[in-house]
Amino acid sequence: MKSWIKSGALALSLSLAFSCQDALQEDVVSQIGNDYLNTPKGLEDGVNAAYNSLRVWYGKERGHNMTEFGTDIYTNGADGSWKFMNTYTNQFDSQNGQVRELWDQLYEGINTCNAVIDRSANVTGVNEATKKLRIAEVKFIRAHHYFLMVQLFGPLDLRLNETLVPTKTVSRTPVPEIYSAIIKDLNEAIPDLEPLKASTQYGRVTRPVAENLLAKVYITKGTSEAKAADDFAKAEPLLKKVIADYGFQLLPDFAQVHQFGNERNDEVIWAIQYTRDPLTNSTGNESHVFYLMEYDVQPGMRRDTQNGRPFKRYRMTPYAINTVFADRVNDSRYKKSFRDVHYSNRPGTFNTNFDLSKPTVTFAQGDTTIYIPGFEMSLAERAKKKYQVLVPSRYDERLFPSLSKHLDPGRADLTQFEGGRDFIAMRLADTYLLLAETQLRLGKITEATASINAVRRRAAFPGKQAAMEITPAQMTFDFLMEERARELIGEQFRWLDLKRWGVLVERVKLHNAQAAPNIKDFHVLRPIPQNQIDRAEGGAANFPQNTGY
Repeated sequence: MKSWIKSGALALSLSLAFSCQDALQEDVVSQIGNDYLNTPKGLEDGVNAAYNSLRVWYGKERGHNMTEFGTDIYTNGADGSWKFMNTYTNQFDSQNGQVRELWDQLYEGINTCNAVIDRSANVTGVNEATKKLRIAEVKFIRAHHYFLMVQLFGPLDLRLNETLVPTKTVSRTPVPEIYSAIIKDLNEAIPDLEPLKASTQYGRVTRPVAENLLAKVYITKGTSEAKAADDFAKAEPLLKKVIADYGFQLLPDFAQVHQFGNERNDEVIWAIQYTRDPLTNSTGNESHVFYLMEYDVQPGMRRDTQNGRPFKRYRMTPYAINTVFADRVNDSRYKKSFRDVHYSNRPGTFNTNFDLSKPTVTFAQGDTTIYIPGFEMSLAERAKKKYQVLVPSRYDERLFPSLSKHLDPGRADLTQFEGGRDFIAMRLADTYLLLAETQLRLGKITEATASINAVRRRAAFPGKQAAMEITPAQMTFDFLMEERARELIGEQFRWLDLKRWGVLVERVKLHNAQAAPNIKDFHVLRPIPQNQIDRAEGGAANFPQNTGY
């Protein structure tokens, strides 16, 4: 399942090739040598292998653990795995396997990009326009990886040329220099990338993708130790351009954005490709398992592909349920983000377990078995129902509202872990919210209000659009933080958002009871993997661990 092009430390794994169709197709390339990358076909396969490194983060367990766990809106469910990443105990240390995997595999992806860029000058038989386009794509990927890593780890070893032989000579480049390299890559890539409508191969990086990332880089840099006075002013026109110039549209119904089978839609700016081919999909998009409650052992229910494989890993905090999603009259996003009803796939008569308002329940195929209203109902009112009612006072680590955004009923069977849905990495609603954030930082309150209202109008139940609009007086940073949670929950943003805003520790202490006792100021960075420190010349003296770990 893996193919390797080896040149010293370079490894191009699971080479991804685009077909003449409009979607990603993966071909396994094997038995190839060092010079292959210097050929036209090698150039293409090298670029596509760089794309594959994006799967290290998006839709993966490590990506969700590092962005949803230990925040103000998600805490741990009953799943025994990785709870310490939510609770910030001393188990979250430099031996953390997911941190090590992320570090190593992103650097492999960076070195793949470096090799493609360095060797492209010697590749003949490829027209210059195509070569410039491919170099622009890998410059974006390199910038993307460094941007993610600098947010997670702080100072990094900055490598912008191919590592030809293994080396132990490394150092931690200061954060401002990392940001300069990221911005340089993106500014060089943008002119050579295809505008969206010129791209015939879905999944490739296009001009609006790079502009969107560059804007987010400026916004994030503007709150970091690398900040400059004009960071937010540079971000605003980029975001406006993405919104106005490429034909993206907010879908009329929020439920359509993550609807199974509708992953390619007018709101998606960029998505990471997965497949149903077990040869090339590896562990696939894993998102579908983590956000589901233990429905499959409840009366009238068994596990199936439609309802998902419930890992019960993440459950919403009371703050998320009661404050972030408090409005369920005007705002449709609670209803359309979380599953509030289960239908019987195991008919019969059963004793009740969590709803003791009646002793037994009887279900035919397709009957309602569990209703999750999201508010308290009296014992007498629940007793009138022919099914069990799960009320908030009965939520626990196994029973809670399940996020439905990532459900994957297209899996081959009910135990399959390897999901095949594309993972939406950038969508227009996020761009509007980033624009509102930027305008708020610039003191443009009226403009920020208009930007956020575009998202809120779309989120409204029919006829409630006017009630969803806010006034400039309501356009505060606290409101923006909650609006991003309502719109983007479970989409691998929250931890990075809280860090960017400088409120991670404060908000976790306020809203995540499991994490509050242990989180410290140093937790705004992740630990450097111990294996990286051990293999560095001079060890910790030359490549020091982040404070606190």
